[in-house]
Amino acid sequence: MDLDYKKVGFKCGVEIHQQLETHKLFCHCPSIVHDDAPIDIQIERKLRAVAGETGKVDAAASYEREKNKRFLYEGCSTSACLVELDEEPPHEVNKDALDVALQVALLLDATPVDEIRVMRKTVIDGSNVSGFQRTMLIATGGVIKTSKGNVVVDSICLEEESAKKVEEKVDHVRYRLDRLGVPLIEIATDASIKDPDHCKEVASILGMILRSTEKVRRGIGSIRQDVNVSIKGHPRVEIKGFQDLRSIPKVIDFEIKRELADIKAKKKCSSHVRKADKNFTTSFLRPMPGAARMYPETDVPPIAITSSWLKQIKRPELLTERVMKLEKQYKLSPQLAHEVLDNEHFVSYVKQFKLAPELIARTLVEVPKEITKRFGTRTLKQEHFKLVLKALEQKKIDESAIVELLAASAQGKKLDITQFKKVAVGDVEQEITKLVQKNKDVSPNGLMGVIMKKYRGKVDGKKVMQIIQSNLK
Repeated sequence: MDLDYKKVGFKCGVEIHQQLETHKLFCHCPSIVHDDAPIDIQIERKLRAVAGETGKVDAAASYEREKNKRFLYEGCSTSACLVELDEEPPHEVNKDALDVALQVALLLDATPVDEIRVMRKTVIDGSNVSGFQRTMLIATGGVIKTSKGNVVVDSICLEEESAKKVEEKVDHVRYRLDRLGVPLIEIATDASIKDPDHCKEVASILGMILRSTEKVRRGIGSIRQDVNVSIKGHPRVEIKGFQDLRSIPKVIDFEIKRELADIKAKKKCSSHVRKADKNFTTSFLRPMPGAARMYPETDVPPIAITSSWLKQIKRPELLTERVMKLEKQYKLSPQLAHEVLDNEHFVSYVKQFKLAPELIARTLVEVPKEITKRFGTRTLKQEHFKLVLKALEQKKIDESAIVELLAASAQGKKLDITQFKKVAVGDVEQEITKLVQKNKDVSPNGLMGVIMKKYRGKVDGKKVMQIIQSNLK
């Protein structure tokens, strides 16, 4: 059934968690993530819940305590130290990570706090060796401009990434320490998101803004989205574990229908956390954590955000702004400009070769995708791109030879420009005409296939088709 989100009292906010490409937040260990060095650290812990600043034990922490599990930690001394093991106090907060967080605040028009105070957030599911996660508020009151109106950014925080779970049994959980302590920016919006597709748009814009800093990690697991949703008559539910933006609308749609069913069945419901499952459904994780889990970190002094510090923070150029510049400067389509944006060689190749920028962009972006489609993932060397572009510039080969030549190099074959020596269409025009006259009952595509089998990569296919069609009239 189609849902009327306004009628059901839909409210939604999103939280984005993004790893930064710097060393760890409270020590100088590198943010390797997935360290494949030999394991030389192994410890075992049991954790207990403690009262927060309110004097109460958090409900989510109590829930995890009841499981009474042992936690096994393994790691490498190349990416973990006594800080990760909670055997040494935290070092000075990573200044580079703080600068990136302030850059994000600028991009979102948020107001930085006067003083950063580190807090401890009780977490005893084993994902933090210490039993808590350190977090700090950096800025508030930002705004995200979307197609459906502005969405307010409630907070921008900087916190520690958790350890990665590698095994879970009935009585214990095993974690890896290489990810623990990696700087993580958390951006939380208010509940003004209007519908599931709007939520996806907001998450996409936030991802673009974070990538604009050029200081964030890329790849699977480096960014995560949590979504808070509720409807009239049902308490707030937090959904965790989104990895793919495309799944957001489907999972939210399922969750709203589930909440409507709860209301219809007159179930007694309370706020809780659910997991976004692979089949676009949700499942119960734990009770909703609250303010009771927070208490001050006494090992890290407050950090004043001074006016002189803020003046040194440069606002990065948004990726969308850079894409528009590429479109305008090199006369590229929006899609091509977006795809070539991350290619570090495009601009230098435009300067190096007297070729249309669009042709260079397509060679760098579309040809590798075509080769992957035909032969699977392959490695293409920049020296081969240069060789092919140089041959194009010198008119030694036709554009149609680009894929064939680079596909050969991707398969480890010797790149031989001479075998695709360009042939003028005029030189084969008589042969095309004779072929058409002898095979008038054959379709244009069939005739094209015969010609291109012999001249693929040597003649312009569009011109060959034009000759075929003119002879068939």
